Amino acid sequence: MSMMKNKGFTILEILVVLAVLAILIGMAVPRIKGMQDQGSITKVKSELKSLQTALESYRINRNPNAYPPASKENKASITATTLVLTSPQILSSIMYDPFGATGTTEYRYLLSSNGTYYVVASNGPDGKGASDITIDDAGAVVKSTTDDICVTNGSGC
Repeated sequence: MSMMKNKGFTILEILVVLAVLAILIGMAVPRIKGMQDQGSITKVKSELKSLQTALESYRINRNPNAYPPASKENKASITATTLVLTSPQILSSIMYDPFGATGTTEYRYLLSSNGTYYVVASNGPDGKGASDITIDDAGAVVKSTTDDICVTNGSGC
């Protein structure tokens, strides 16, 4: 009488394969999240440069030359109210900060009190907001968190 060999997998073999897969997935997920953040950072830097160019274009097309005013809260909705919906239209669409809480958060715009210097900022990867950024009349940008991304015609970004 010959013995027949079982050709299936044992429970132990299946559990080992599942454990290995779980470990691999656990290692891959944080890397994917980091790659998403890097992609968003690259997008923010590109859009901030475009906004900087748009602000300079706005200034050149005004008589007398001036940057757009900031709102009383010092955080104007710069792309919608000033660069997209007014004439002459400088940008074709509103730009939203990918690190904004709602997905419809615009970049923050601040203007120095003398109207000479501006800063446009993103919330940054922590998503906590660029509310701590200020710009003085000498053009110096001060920010308390290092992950906020900004551009300015002054210094400090």
